Amino acid sequence: MTTSTPASTFAGPTPEEQAEIAAVPAQMIKTWAAHDADAFADLFVEDGTLILPGRYKKGREEIRSFMAKSFQGPYQGSRVIGEPIDIKPLGPGAVALITQGGVIQAGEEQLTDKAAIRASWILVKRDGRWRLAVYHNCPRNPPS
Repeated sequence: MTTSTPASTFAGPTPEEQAEIAAVPAQMIKTWAAHDADAFADLFVEDGTLILPGRYKKGREEIRSFMAKSFQGPYQGSRVIGEPIDIKPLGPGAVALITQGGVIQAGEEQLTDKAAIRASWILVKRDGRWRLAVYHNCPRNPPS
């Protein structure tokens, strides 16, 4: 496979783009707080992929449907927290973002070790906006 821009000459995202990329997790936190499945799904490209433990959802509509049901079910009243810990340039208009955070269930005050996650986000720039091509998370501290 060849690329038009060798990795050695790609300088990575500009400081402005880095700020836009780092803002995507904050957008997810906001859509989750509103339990807005439509806005959550809109964070993804049309054929984006959401991978959670035991779950694989492909396409914006499948993601929206899953989140709508989840916001009425196991995620009802929950909130998420998270922060970027690394950005890795993949090529022009594509980055991997690594975050840590998790879901704080309704009635809980803080993130538990059991609910803590690390996530990888593959973001692509489409129509002037950074969107998720792939989101995947796993437990930060898997059971021993």
